[in-house]
Amino acid sequence: MIAVTGATGKLGRLVIEQLLKTVPAGEIVAAVRTPANAADLAARGVVVREADYDRPETLVPAFAGVRRLLLISGSEMGRRAPQHQAVIDAARAVGVGQIVYTSILHADTSPLGLAVEHRATEAALRASGVPHVLLRNGWYSENYLGSIPVVLEHGALPGSAGQGRISAAARADYAAAAAAVLADGADHDGAVFELAGDQAFTLADLAAEIARQSGRPVAYRDLPHQEYRRTLVGFGLPEGVADLVADSDAGAAKGALFDAGGTLGALIGRPTVPISESVAAALQAARVDA
Repeated sequence: MIAVTGATGKLGRLVIEQLLKTVPAGEIVAAVRTPANAADLAARGVVVREADYDRPETLVPAFAGVRRLLLISGSEMGRRAPQHQAVIDAARAVGVGQIVYTSILHADTSPLGLAVEHRATEAALRASGVPHVLLRNGWYSENYLGSIPVVLEHGALPGSAGQGRISAAARADYAAAAAAVLADGADHDGAVFELAGDQAFTLADLAAEIARQSGRPVAYRDLPHQEYRRTLVGFGLPEGVADLVADSDAGAAKGALFDAGGTLGALIGRPTVPISESVAAALQAARVDA
């Protein structure tokens, strides 16, 4: 059996959808905090089991009989390392054959604050003795798309990334890669996949693309790190989130979100979704919502 943690999250649901194309539903375990939220998956024959990162007693039964486990990193910054450790401990206890973990691009050398807990989890996997694969995911294009209505309203895309190039890809691309590794007959034990979009762009490029497709003026406004952080707080982001977003931009300026290896496209057998397509979809969704 193949299990996916966080299966009702944005990435998890996409992975499940990809797996269902090649794997019988009864051989897929959706490991979720709240099983009621996965009723639609259960109706399609997927095995739904409770698996709460903060309640280790739920994890052992959730992983029973699982051959491969996709550990999707948690969303609670500052709590992820102990949560992931609980998953690893439970997987080892029941004899899971392999853990596939969604880490961050170039986790071992990344200057991003986000990378700290990923490095800790990678170290925990090595120490566990459980065979594992690292999917070091680059930036999601969706990280930028939700702010497009505000960007259009103000005619400006603020940031602190300078001319840093960002190799983003659609979340669906990363989901397809995870499903490919999980369903592949090869074991990939010890493999590290640095995953990123085929076409890198700067935030100035992104602003120009939004302007081109919307027909409205949009310019990139590059700000010093702390000024950008204050701007984000002014937009209503919690201070902790603003810190992480500003830190990520500062890292992008240093090349932390760039990779030209082409591994993601090779793994999924097609080009990654270009930012132009992601912008088009976001603009269409914004029109529909309006």
